[in-house]
Amino acid sequence: MSALHILITEANPHLRSLLGWHLQQAKYVISLASSLQQAQDIFSQQQPEAVIIDSDLPDGHGLEFCQWLQRQPSTLVLMLSAQDSEADIVAGLKAGADDYMTKPFGMQEFMARVEALTRRNQASLPSQLRFGDLKIDLVQRQVHYTQDLIDLTPQEFSLLYVLVQAGGAALSRVELLQRAWPENIDNPRTVDTHILSLRKKIENTPQRPQLIQTVRNVGYRMNMEDLVSQGNRPTISPPEIQEPSSQTIQSSEAHSSVYRGRAGSHSVSIGQPAKVSNG
Repeated sequence: MSALHILITEANPHLRSLLGWHLQQAKYVISLASSLQQAQDIFSQQQPEAVIIDSDLPDGHGLEFCQWLQRQPSTLVLMLSAQDSEADIVAGLKAGADDYMTKPFGMQEFMARVEALTRRNQASLPSQLRFGDLKIDLVQRQVHYTQDLIDLTPQEFSLLYVLVQAGGAALSRVELLQRAWPENIDNPRTVDTHILSLRKKIENTPQRPQLIQTVRNVGYRMNMEDLVSQGNRPTISPPEIQEPSSQTIQSSEAHSSVYRGRAGSHSVSIGQPAKVSNG
C-alpha cells in the first residue's frame, strides 16, 4: 500500500518545515500550505488522506477549513492551536477535526498523534473500489476491468491505485513515484515504463489512451469521468474488520525540542492549470 499522504497547513514557515521534515523522515508523503486558500487548492488537486491544520491562518480560521473538508472525500484531520480552552477544543472537534493538539507541544507527542491517525486510516480502508467497469480488490490486490481479470505486477497495481485515489487530479512523475513505491525506485522515468505497460493492459487502443491521460508539463491523470460514465456512480465495499498494524515512527533527537512560536504569514505561489492530452 502507498505511503499516507499528509497536507500540512501552517502559517509559520519554521514550524511548517519542521513538521514536514519529521513526517518525511517517517516515510510519509508531504504537501505544504501556508494559507487557507492554498490548502484548498492543494487538497482539490492532490486529495491527501490526512490534513494537519493550524487554527490561526492569515486568510481565515482553521475551523472554516475543517467545515469545508466535511464536504470532501473522507479525510483525517489534526488541528493545531494556541487556543487551549475547553470551548475552543470542543469547537474544533465539532467542526470536523479528528484530533486537537494545543501549542506548545512536543515533537514526540505530535508524531504519536499522527501515528494514531494513520492506524485509524488503515482500519477504515475499504476492501474494494469500483468505478464503472474498473474494480480494484485492495485485499487480494487484484484488478478486474470489463469483468476480465487484469494481470498486473505489484508495481503496476500500486500505480493504478494511486492514479484512481487521486480522483482525476494530475500527478507528476515524482509524486507518483513517492506514493506508489516510496522506498523501492529512485528514477522518476520508471513511471513512464509502467504507464506504458498499464495502458497496454487496460486501454482499448493503447496508442490513443482514454483512461490514463498524459498531462503536458506535469505527468499523468486517470480519466475518472470516462470510468464513471461506463457504469453507475462509483461504489465502495465495506471494509473487513482487522486489527490495524502499528507504524513505526522515527524522529531525530536534534529536532525533538518543544515548539513555542506563534504563527506568521508566508506566501507560496500556485502554478497555472496544465493542459490534458491523450498521448
